[in-house]
Amino acid sequence: MSIFPRISLKPEVADYLKSVFLNKEVLAAVGHQEAECRFQKLLTCLSHPPSHTCVRASIHLAPLEEIRHKLAQELEKQQMCSSSAGEVSAQIVPHPRIPDVLLLPVDGPRPVKRLGSEVVVGAQCGGAVLRGAHVFVPGIVACPKYMKAGDAVSVLSDSEGRCTRGATSFHGSRVFVGNGVAQMDRSAIFCTDEPVKGIGVRMVEPLYQSPSFDGVLPDMAFLQNLPSVVVGHVLGPRPGERILDMCAAPGGKTCHIAALMRDQGEVVALDRIRNKIDRIRQNAQMLHLRSIKVYCFDSTRAVSSDPSPRAEGPPFPPESFDRVLLDAPCSGLGQRPNMSCTWSLKEICSYQPLQRKLFQAAVRLLKKGGVLVYSTCTVTLSENEEQIAWALETFPCLTLQAQEPHIGAEGMLGAGLSPEQLRLLQRFSPELTWDRTGTAAPLPCGADGDTIGFFIAKFLKT
Repeated sequence: MSIFPRISLKPEVADYLKSVFLNKEVLAAVGHQEAECRFQKLLTCLSHPPSHTCVRASIHLAPLEEIRHKLAQELEKQQMCSSSAGEVSAQIVPHPRIPDVLLLPVDGPRPVKRLGSEVVVGAQCGGAVLRGAHVFVPGIVACPKYMKAGDAVSVLSDSEGRCTRGATSFHGSRVFVGNGVAQMDRSAIFCTDEPVKGIGVRMVEPLYQSPSFDGVLPDMAFLQNLPSVVVGHVLGPRPGERILDMCAAPGGKTCHIAALMRDQGEVVALDRIRNKIDRIRQNAQMLHLRSIKVYCFDSTRAVSSDPSPRAEGPPFPPESFDRVLLDAPCSGLGQRPNMSCTWSLKEICSYQPLQRKLFQAAVRLLKKGGVLVYSTCTVTLSENEEQIAWALETFPCLTLQAQEPHIGAEGMLGAGLSPEQLRLLQRFSPELTWDRTGTAAPLPCGADGDTIGFFIAKFLKT
């Protein structure tokens, strides 16, 4: 159900995306009316949260049913402590095809009445609230002049990022995301020289009801988008292998790979941003995974010119890894909910060259007979199907492989790939099922269709 405006994009970006979704191959296949309808649905669904919360269960530590039971108990405690104690307990459903996934239907949009006292939060914070989070202090950009702890407030998202931090009110473009209770006075939020942490507004009437997982079974239940979990299974890691995650932060996929290997073997995680490296280590420690080795390194330079290894870490000799995951930096246009993207067309189109440099390194680092998985969380052709067409032409040693599980749609027309090649790709396209899914839709239809936008390709090197 649509209750928010379509995602706000710069006109040049909107025109570019329209040309992608109404390209000649698509128009020839489905016609102008259907292609236009899909594009408009994409713009709408991107500003709304997916219909299910996806939890990756740590089945390397405990059986799925045990984790499900513990999670139900924790969420029941959380509900009893909140003002929504009279509501129906959260339903927790195992995914029928993915053995380590639990799904929780999201209840929304709900009939919540807006209050007179308003707190304005950044767009990223507003998106997190729509997926079950409370409002943490760094996300607050404006609040009433005399706000005190305990005040009932409405929370609104600054969808275009134009509110001045510390303002007492804001009348620009904003979106109502629910009601909560202030946990701090205004003075504690803004009138301090030290950065303030913690919950600023505890949500009690969110527009979309989804459990908060803050501090809930941190070693057993890991919040992750469904397509991101699928990536780990498609890679197919096996115990004893040496696997490279080239762009690993924040480490969700890295940890999943190690868990699927039963923590036997070696998972090398690289990321070029130092403060993100600590997050990967923290996640690995929290999930009791010891097979992960983390390095701060630019993966475009991860191939050593020396064929004999000199040190344990990067750069590595060619053909050092059994499997490589390239979850590439991308424009992120598949993320949901996202009410506004302020990027220019130049920024949106800037990722393709970097992705190709990373891909070249990935192919060189992969052993013959090894598997390479390429993934993004965006919806453009240039970062997805066009990259696959380029890779197949550039590297004759690569062949596309079938993916398991394959719960998304096939690849998108427009890059000159054959029907057989498109069927081997996996594109999560929420616009294809928008308005046909929801909490009432039978599993796995609702959860599998109403996801973030995402893309996966699997290659074998011969």
